[in-house]
Amino acid sequence: MYEITPAEAKARLEAGEAKLIDVRERVEWETARIEGSELVPMGDLRQELQRLEALAEESLLVIVCHHGVRSLRVVNWLRSQGVDNCVSMAGGIERWSTQVDAAVPRY
Repeated sequence: MYEITPAEAKARLEAGEAKLIDVRERVEWETARIEGSELVPMGDLRQELQRLEALAEESLLVIVCHHGVRSLRVVNWLRSQGVDNCVSMAGGIERWSTQVDAAVPRY
């Protein structure tokens, strides 16, 4: 499984089983973000790999971007680096806003 829906992500977060990692750029994150998400822009992934590996040992990493394209690329890259406990949130923050929390701005 490489992707989960926003509803599945919300359930995993509420159960304490997952951590949201937002791979968008800072300006996007400042425009709209999901409460509790951690910003790790794609350009910083190599430097953050060891820390992400450690986080993935504790809980599922749910990778999020704007529409789900970048996050799926990040999941593929992380898995190629041996970080298997990660999934992309299908549809990204856009789908989260329309299906889970309308208070998250759309852009």
